[in-house]
Amino acid sequence: MSSISIINPIFSCFASTTTKTTNRTTAASFATRVVSLQSFITISSSHHHRRRHRLFSTATTNMDEVTDSSMDAVQKKLMFEDECILVDENDNVVGHDSKYNCHLMEKIEAENLLHRAFSVFLFNTKYELLLQQRSATKVTFPLVWTNTCCSHPLYRDSELIQENYLGVRNAAQRKLLDELGIPAEDVPVDEFIPLGRILYKAPSDGKWGEHELDYLLFIVRDVKYDPNPDEVADAKYVNREQLKEILRKADAGEDGLKLSPWFRLVVDNFLFKWWDHVEQKTLDKVADMKTIHKLT
Repeated sequence: MSSISIINPIFSCFASTTTKTTNRTTAASFATRVVSLQSFITISSSHHHRRRHRLFSTATTNMDEVTDSSMDAVQKKLMFEDECILVDENDNVVGHDSKYNCHLMEKIEAENLLHRAFSVFLFNTKYELLLQQRSATKVTFPLVWTNTCCSHPLYRDSELIQENYLGVRNAAQRKLLDELGIPAEDVPVDEFIPLGRILYKAPSDGKWGEHELDYLLFIVRDVKYDPNPDEVADAKYVNREQLKEILRKADAGEDGLKLSPWFRLVVDNFLFKWWDHVEQKTLDKVADMKTIHKLT
């Protein structure tokens, strides 16, 4: 049996018009102290896994009170509404936390927060890879070029499904629509081929960064895309030689071109040999979902 310890503040109503001023003052002071309280829930299972997440009070999570005044309004909203899935280094779910906390390097370093993610590599039937340039308003790695879509499954029933990696596939389908306007019917969940998992950590600008256990999903489909400018600045298909030229420019620092760290790790370790199997339609031969590759 799991044991749950919860601190539940109990509020009293002071509605009477005859209540003394001193009582009203005491009640207001008490309510203020309670609202600012941040509670923690600790769940201990029979397997001794510890699942924890922070419950923020209304005052704490009110986005108007967040000091990141330069953050884009759309990105700020996502930072607090999206709950990422916290995992350990073996990809066991251990809890959940806000996207905001999961991308603060201070939190990542202090609490070793690691969250589940996915990276989609979408090829057309000419075997060209669709790349995107992240929007200028992205909190982490703005304006860098990367693979087709990179995001997180959220802490919700449909995206926590472990069987056949359906949760991650559902999340990938959702975000391809959100970011690139690709309809769900154009990217059926059973068409995503999970090839592997990587674990990496990458600071973005000192304050923000990534610490992800990333599922690599490949799919071959002809699709029409219409990028969401809040998420994507540009998108284009590239063949192998064009990607190699992009890599050369990024290495040389030409045109200010930069690549996301997770994309570069996949390129350097897997992509070109997997590209052969995309063309040969033999991706199942290289799929390895048992190994978690710890890359730096």
